[in-house]
Amino acid sequence: MSVSEYENDVVVVGARCAGAVTAMLLARMSYRVTVVERGRIPSDTLSTHGIARGGVVQLAKFGLLDQVLASGAPAIRQVVFRAGEDEEIRTVKPRAGVDHLVAPRRYILDGILADAAIAAGATIRTGLTATGVLRSDDGRVQGIRAQTADGTAVCLPAKVVVGADGVRSRMAELLGSAVRESHPADNATFYAYVSGVPWRGLEFHVGEFADGQSGYAGVFPTHHGKACVWVCCSTSMVGGLRGGVVDPFIRLLATVSPTLGARTRAGRVVSPVRGAVRLPNQIRQATGAGWALVGDAGYHRDPITGHGITDAFRDAELLTRSIDDHLRGDAANLSEYETVRDAALRETFDLTCAMTRYPALDEFVALQKRLSRALEVEADFLASLHMPVAA
Repeated sequence: MSVSEYENDVVVVGARCAGAVTAMLLARMSYRVTVVERGRIPSDTLSTHGIARGGVVQLAKFGLLDQVLASGAPAIRQVVFRAGEDEEIRTVKPRAGVDHLVAPRRYILDGILADAAIAAGATIRTGLTATGVLRSDDGRVQGIRAQTADGTAVCLPAKVVVGADGVRSRMAELLGSAVRESHPADNATFYAYVSGVPWRGLEFHVGEFADGQSGYAGVFPTHHGKACVWVCCSTSMVGGLRGGVVDPFIRLLATVSPTLGARTRAGRVVSPVRGAVRLPNQIRQATGAGWALVGDAGYHRDPITGHGITDAFRDAELLTRSIDDHLRGDAANLSEYETVRDAALRETFDLTCAMTRYPALDEFVALQKRLSRALEVEADFLASLHMPVAA
């Protein structure tokens, strides 16, 4: 297949945070981009959806932060840290161009990102499932095979294929991406939406169970006067809690933080409880001949550090820069993305692994403080990256 026969410069599989931003940035550079998405966009997905400072910096760089705020997501300017009976309240100070945090619902955020990709010139095809990859005689990936809901086969040739289809990535399997590093995770995360409570801002609560293990809980204010209230702990502490059931959720929340449990019970839980257990801490091979993985497809850490959306934005920007260099003639530059990504994720990944072991309260608080400092450094790094210019 000659270069002139490619229908797309890039095909992206997955249209949520990582995939939509990758497509948007490439389309803004005048590349021909098609996004393949099995489900509906916008739609909700399992996510506590707090965005760290670096992710908010990137939303501003992308020109989308004002749209997120206009959607009704509150600008969060106060952060509460509570460990046992000790409480610290901080004001979000201006840094790296932003003076607030934000936690938009995913069906709203994902819709904004998809619309921005389309506005930039990308094509998004929903209801289309990737089923295979096209390869040249020497094994280089040259596009994907896909199937519509009615079984119609579709072939999408491309110079580069990007897998952005989440932690259970089918594209990682099809592309032959190996897990390069994995750490056991025995963590459980559950959350629900609560209204009728005057939330002060972001809240992080650390408590201790009778056996000396720590537990972690918090609040992310979001749209419509509601907040995402969540709790993380070892699976051994979950007891009878399961998705959809409110009372065990509040009891577990109150065990970690009696004050947060009481406030939640005084409010109104307006959604089923959702959650997941033993999500992987893993780093995959992120690039190969003609392909790359971005977001959770290429790297996933437990949600305890609330960094998934920021990971997606960061890696999408880093990958876009490498694809641009690659399509301009630097054949080696896709592998450079993996090198830079690995360096960028390292500290947060290591802290996530340490926090999901739930050490005693003092050690957990020390890890939390290290994470807070790491997120500020990351925001400065992301602010320093200059967006590529149009091809």
